[in-house]
Amino acid sequence: MVTTTPTQRAIEAVWRIESAKVIAHVARVVRDVGLAEELAQDALVAALERWGETGVPDNPAAWLMTAAKNRALDHLRQQALHARKHEQIGHDLEAMEAHVVPDFVDALDAARADDIGDDLLRLVFTACHPVLSTDARVAMTLRLLGGLTTEEIARAFLTPEATIAQRIVRAKRTLGAARVPFEVPGPQARAPRLASVLEVIYLIFNEGYSATAGDDWMRPALCEEALRLGRTLAGLVPEESEVHGLVALMEIQASRTHARVDAQGRPVLLPDQDRSRWDHLLIRRGLGALARAEELGGALGPYALQAALAACHARAPSADETDWAQIAALYDALSQVAPSPVVALNRAVAVGMAFGPEAGLELVDALVAAPVLAKYHLLPSVRGDLLFKLGRLDEARAEFERAAGMTRNARERELLLGRARDAGATRS
Repeated sequence: MVTTTPTQRAIEAVWRIESAKVIAHVARVVRDVGLAEELAQDALVAALERWGETGVPDNPAAWLMTAAKNRALDHLRQQALHARKHEQIGHDLEAMEAHVVPDFVDALDAARADDIGDDLLRLVFTACHPVLSTDARVAMTLRLLGGLTTEEIARAFLTPEATIAQRIVRAKRTLGAARVPFEVPGPQARAPRLASVLEVIYLIFNEGYSATAGDDWMRPALCEEALRLGRTLAGLVPEESEVHGLVALMEIQASRTHARVDAQGRPVLLPDQDRSRWDHLLIRRGLGALARAEELGGALGPYALQAALAACHARAPSADETDWAQIAALYDALSQVAPSPVVALNRAVAVGMAFGPEAGLELVDALVAAPVLAKYHLLPSVRGDLLFKLGRLDEARAEFERAAGMTRNARERELLLGRARDAGATRS
């Protein structure tokens, strides 16, 4: 959407905030997420035309909601006329018409707050359905729940716009072909489905926190979007401890954003960060969310454990005062709950900090043969750091250079090559 006037900027802002609610509410009526998005987009086009002439209404969210609901009614009327299965459609139409009144504001009031929450939750579980590929789930979530355009998603992930558009189209077709119901899954299916939702939100956050490719070390807009989605989800399912664990993790990690790059946009590693630049409001929010996860009995959940790890750093007044023994113990627990080579690598870093680089290097060397880490640039990066601390500078330089050749992020490559030069300079 091209933004050139105050009205268009207002429409864009309203759409970003309200589109998920509008799409979710319409999807409950038409039982088709793709169609719901089209009808909501039709309402947006109508807003662009009408508001340009009359100005932005006092309650733009209500205007959009009612315009979209009216289009849903029109669709159901057409289906009632042309489809064979009138009975069910007629029932849907009758039920919907009972909620619709001519006045736009009254129509919004008729949609109770808990209905909106239920609709949003249905949309969350639909957009993150496991029948979709991971890439498709991410694209659908940002499109339907984040209100991002295809162009914005493509730019955020450094992916061609046509590729993102194809993912979204295929995702809608897949949901339709699989007859995925627009509903909150029942108790038995809910846990794995919720895990999929949390995975998608955290993938979005991580891509913003440590961009896998491109010229920027971070993409804060993606972190902010993931945080918004996480906070919304926590409000919709307040008794789910792992949701609070994920929110806690993201809040605390995001608190370091301004300290993670210097004035030139170059990475600043955790030990070298100016902790006065950390956002202490986000830290307090994160610690509060972690406490809530623990109160709900989720202290040993994977996200809660990672949040507890982040909290150790957040609570330390300085890098030298970090409780690395506690961090190593938390990684021990995480490796039991969610074992993976990446967790093992992070545990090795903590052990190296707590008990010396030799202890850490022994654990890292045991991971060198892990196939999943064969192209993971942080393995040689960590190994290089431990070798540097042990004074094995030629080996350290080689590892940093190898790591630099594996990363696709320009800023990270520059950092690693700088560390390789430092190892060479120290050696000479």
